[in-house]
Amino acid sequence: MNTIFRNSPVPRYHQLKEILRERVRSGEWQPGDLIPSERELSESYSISRMTARQAITDLVNEGVFYREQGKGTFVSRNKITQQLMRLTGFTEDMSARGQHPSTQVLSAQIVPADEQVAEHLRVPLGEPVLRVQRLRLADGEPLAIENSHLCFKGHERLLDEDLERNSLYRLLETKFGLPLMEAEQELEAGLAGAEEARLLKVAVGSSVLYTRRTTYSDRNQPIEYARAVYRGDKYRFYARLMRNQLLGS
Repeated sequence: MNTIFRNSPVPRYHQLKEILRERVRSGEWQPGDLIPSERELSESYSISRMTARQAITDLVNEGVFYREQGKGTFVSRNKITQQLMRLTGFTEDMSARGQHPSTQVLSAQIVPADEQVAEHLRVPLGEPVLRVQRLRLADGEPLAIENSHLCFKGHERLLDEDLERNSLYRLLETKFGLPLMEAEQELEAGLAGAEEARLLKVAVGSSVLYTRRTTYSDRNQPIEYARAVYRGDKYRFYARLMRNQLLGS
């Protein structure tokens, strides 16, 4: 569809969104391409600049496009799709995609568990836990900030490990004998604050995805409670949902 139908019940900005999205999906516009300006789109499709602006803004918020001040709006690079059906770590995810994962440890220290951490790790308020804050990169590009809280017997020994060169999950399973069996994860959309924007190298107010994950060992014992922020222009999460079949219907 390359036409805006003026009598359609579908709003014009939404029609334009789908036209622009299809131009990316079809390969007509490639990652890094400069798209037409609001003025050019309004003239091409006989719509107002406000309508064109709304369509573009929605696609920027969805990560399809990104803006560079003074230059224009560009097609985003393909997003990394993380499936929500297997428990994997960042290192495993990036390696499986043929990208080179790397980590910068921002801080690693023993801290008292706050109320949220204590609840998820099932420990008393103020219990000493290990907090590791890391910047996660793929091919040298920052993708996520992870803030992990860990509590298990001997967790302080992780401070002696090289957490920039070694996978945390692999260390837990191989060196500490903690098989990681399952996790609960929540997702929430948001906008990057000043510190997040600085670390992720995006503009303040850019779209991000917040996650909260509790990871359990083989005895249903919570081992890690992690909060993370992912670049919205680089990440999407995917889950396959099945509907229960009603017998006799």
